[in-house]
Amino acid sequence: MKMKAKTILSNTYFRSSLLLFMGIFLGWLFFYQSDKNSTKDEVKKEKKSTIWTCSMHPQIKMDHKGLCPICGMDLIPLEQNVSEVNDSAIVMTDEAVKLAEVQTIVVSKQQSIKEVHLYGKIQADERSTQSLPAHVPGRIEKLFVNFTGEKINKGQIIASIYSPDLINAQKELLEAVKMKDVQPLLLEAAREKLNQFKLSNKQIEDIEKNGKIKSLFDVSATASGVVITKKVNSGDYVQIGTPLYEVADLSSVWAQFDAYESDLPWLKFGSQITYTLIAVPGKVFKGNITFIDPVIDPLTRIAKVRVELNNSKGDFKPEMLATGIVKAKLPNSGNSIVVPQSAVLWTGTRSLVYVKIPNTTEPTFLMRNVTLGNYLQNSYEILDGLNEGEEIVTNGTFSIDAAAQLLGKPSMMNTDGGKTSAMQGMDMSENLNSQKEMTEMKMDANIEHENFKVSGLCEMCKDRIESTVKKISGVSFADWNIKTKMLKITFDKSKNSLIDIRKKIAAVGHDNGKQIAPDEAYNKLPECCKYRNK
Repeated sequence: MKMKAKTILSNTYFRSSLLLFMGIFLGWLFFYQSDKNSTKDEVKKEKKSTIWTCSMHPQIKMDHKGLCPICGMDLIPLEQNVSEVNDSAIVMTDEAVKLAEVQTIVVSKQQSIKEVHLYGKIQADERSTQSLPAHVPGRIEKLFVNFTGEKINKGQIIASIYSPDLINAQKELLEAVKMKDVQPLLLEAAREKLNQFKLSNKQIEDIEKNGKIKSLFDVSATASGVVITKKVNSGDYVQIGTPLYEVADLSSVWAQFDAYESDLPWLKFGSQITYTLIAVPGKVFKGNITFIDPVIDPLTRIAKVRVELNNSKGDFKPEMLATGIVKAKLPNSGNSIVVPQSAVLWTGTRSLVYVKIPNTTEPTFLMRNVTLGNYLQNSYEILDGLNEGEEIVTNGTFSIDAAAQLLGKPSMMNTDGGKTSAMQGMDMSENLNSQKEMTEMKMDANIEHENFKVSGLCEMCKDRIESTVKKISGVSFADWNIKTKMLKITFDKSKNSLIDIRKKIAAVGHDNGKQIAPDEAYNKLPECCKYRNK
């Protein structure tokens, strides 16, 4: 009985021990595998989120540590979880940002002001310009005013005329005096005829009293002013109404400026203009626009803009060259986003900016399409595509775009992203070209760059040439150098040809190679722009 009890007790201990051992083994097996799987997931996650790049060449992205295929430097880890960033984003290191000289600004709504630059000259007030005519037909015996610029006062004798018609009229007066008792109306008619010749009543009375006929008639000035044109010389024959001189009252003058078509929407009656004169250096004048020409010249494509000036001191002289600036506010001033011109990449059909993504461990940028509004002074108004408070790239945009092209991501010339056929055939780890070469390789085949000489002399010429070229369809860039006379342009040859561009430059008065400006267009250029024979 005791043996049987002992056997049963031993079996019970054995079973308990076996169960305990199996429980410990299963627990170890479960937790070990769980810990192993957890470790594998962490390693996998780490591998997924760790990207290796080169501090000198941020376009290099690898999933393992190694050497840069371009410069041989050790790759550095770029801790960035790819799930947190758009697949189209460009991630750069801080060192790469510094090397590319990338600069950014936070955009905000601000007052939009466009500076319109105008060029012109001082001219006489046409309302104060008058002709001094001859009132009797005959031959000019003597001129008492012999050169332009001389001042004339009203009533001053300016010429002496021998007039057979006036001699006959005086004879008729003397005969009528003899018959005044018989035919008094005849006397009145004779006097009236002399009045038509501008003889005064006193002169007529002297003729009647003395009975002497005058062979020479003195012409008196009917207005005061400065002679701006001398029309006749001694010995010339004149008729009634023939102008002898043109005079102008220069106590009030005009500043006449040339405005291109693109400038006209910004110019309004009453707008203030600040201007300087070459003849009066260091002094700034102000005035208000009083007139804008309603008709545009068909050859020069400009309209005249007028400012009236008080010239009582004689500081302003006709034909002085003037340079003016009008600061025009946009209708929605203060409610529009304005960005620097350098921030915008323009392809001809699209306008792009690079936006910096906030809250990332490394500088990260994303391309954004925007809608441009008005062009301001070295800046653009943004109508759509940006929100106030976003940070955009203003310098180094081409470097970022080149990195996007190398990585096969959406870029300026490749909207859908992906590698080009040329890039697909390359071993990028061994044969990676420079950013500049890759950018040129992806440029649109229709875009061409040309340099050629265009004749001109001054800033007015530069403004006229560049403005004319930029208005031509397909032209995206134009710059004329005053010293070298060379014009650099970038244009889409599918929209316009080089010969058409040259013809349009010649049409506004500027010779360029075989395209010679017509004399009519050249003669309309301001004096400071006339380059021929200089």
